[in-house]
Amino acid sequence: MADQRGPIVSPQMYRDYIKPRHRRFFDMIHASTRAKLLFHSCGSVYKLLPDFVDIGVDLINPVQVSCSDMDTARLKREFGDDLGFWGAIDSQEVLPHGTPEQVRAEVERRLHDLGPGGGYMLAAVHNLQHDVPVENICALYDAARATAP
Repeated sequence: MADQRGPIVSPQMYRDYIKPRHRRFFDMIHASTRAKLLFHSCGSVYKLLPDFVDIGVDLINPVQVSCSDMDTARLKREFGDDLGFWGAIDSQEVLPHGTPEQVRAEVERRLHDLGPGGGYMLAAVHNLQHDVPVENICALYDAARATAP
């Protein structure tokens, strides 16, 4: 639904053409199961989050923090009562190019921003690729264990 800068269609176009179809599909899912609805959309989806909440999205994946408007403290403050968040450990810069100390700081920040009250699934924004040093993967897991309540 979005790229690095924002939605790939205007929020109004989303509301007019896509949201009604999403609503029908998501209503069917909610009527058929008690499962939570995890919606995958990369990019800067901030402007669409009120619409996603409106149509019954329970969790957003990923929280792509390298995109505009995807500040984790703001997301939790504005949408944390209605949405869960999955991701937020930067896989574009911090995991492949950062130091283990930078990875630990990233984990601590995201847990601080998104963790209070629950609703956060700590994970890399995207799948870990071949260019992520093993030391950074270990730092991610060690920091998660050390920081989580």
